[in-house]
Amino acid sequence: MQLILGIESSCDETGVALVRVPAGGGLPQLLAHGLHSQIEMHRAYGGVVPELASRDHIRRVLPLTEQVLADAQVALADLDVVAFTRGPGLAGALLVGAGVACALGAALGKPVLGVHHLEGHLLSPFLSADAPQFPFVALLVSGGHTQLMRVDGVGQYTILGETIDDAAGEAFDKSAKLLGLPYPGGPELAKLAEGGNPQAFKLPRPLLHSGDLDFSFAGLKTAVLTQANKLGADLPAHKADLAASTQAAIVEVLVKKTVKAVQQSGMQRLVVAGGVGANRLLREQLNAVCAARGIRVHYPELHLCTDNGAMIAMAAAMRLQAGQQQADCSYAFDVKPRWPLDSITASA
Repeated sequence: MQLILGIESSCDETGVALVRVPAGGGLPQLLAHGLHSQIEMHRAYGGVVPELASRDHIRRVLPLTEQVLADAQVALADLDVVAFTRGPGLAGALLVGAGVACALGAALGKPVLGVHHLEGHLLSPFLSADAPQFPFVALLVSGGHTQLMRVDGVGQYTILGETIDDAAGEAFDKSAKLLGLPYPGGPELAKLAEGGNPQAFKLPRPLLHSGDLDFSFAGLKTAVLTQANKLGADLPAHKADLAASTQAAIVEVLVKKTVKAVQQSGMQRLVVAGGVGANRLLREQLNAVCAARGIRVHYPELHLCTDNGAMIAMAAAMRLQAGQQQADCSYAFDVKPRWPLDSITASA
């Protein structure tokens, strides 16, 4: 049995979690996790302020670690591996988690392991009660990343399609800002859209009929801006309709391209992960379309769609189980603010 502590600090959430790897094999089990969101702090600025994010991670990470260990009734000395988010993300924020993890490892004489943030999201559905099995097609929709990939196992990722400009999460957030909605814009736009008519405005579905599996949402953002300017003083009266129309356009592209990817792969299993994966309309439409085609869909639990330490601890545990990476005791660390997921190898 191994106990792995995971620390996430890539952006505006501080997450710490503890997983146990069963001695006889099987999926790692989440024992406890803690999360602090910086939303209220950044809301006053309309977006994430990197320096403030880094300072808040410094304040939160050790108390959260103490809380998680207490909840799991585990002593610090009982840890076997300390994992942390190595990238991608904000450089300063990443350095906080990396520094704390390596300091803990050095103090305890235990190995440390740097984890890819997006791999954490990708593997987070394995924490759910309805865990997937390899292989599968994955839709990864997290912040500035929208990717479709074939996943044959831990560390075995083939990109099928990805965004060439704005990702789905950016389209939600930027459109929300154009509508005057507070940070974080994506969830606020989705909430407003519930009271609107998704057919009120005819907005583009970029690359929907491109023939490939790539995405582009920059044109949609421009169309939302154009429509908002046309409405002018009448925008408040039509804001919910414009939000609903925007969400409908994003979701339609995601659903149709994802189903196409699954069909082309010949698989019958889909994993959806990342913050946008919590969107209610996306889940409803994917569930309906996939059920009609006999495709099984797996999601992380809603509370694990956002950035969190559980996904980092889980990814570390699964990489170690698969022999894709080894933890080490060098305690020299670096971070990778830009780090393509498909570049991960056994020596990452």
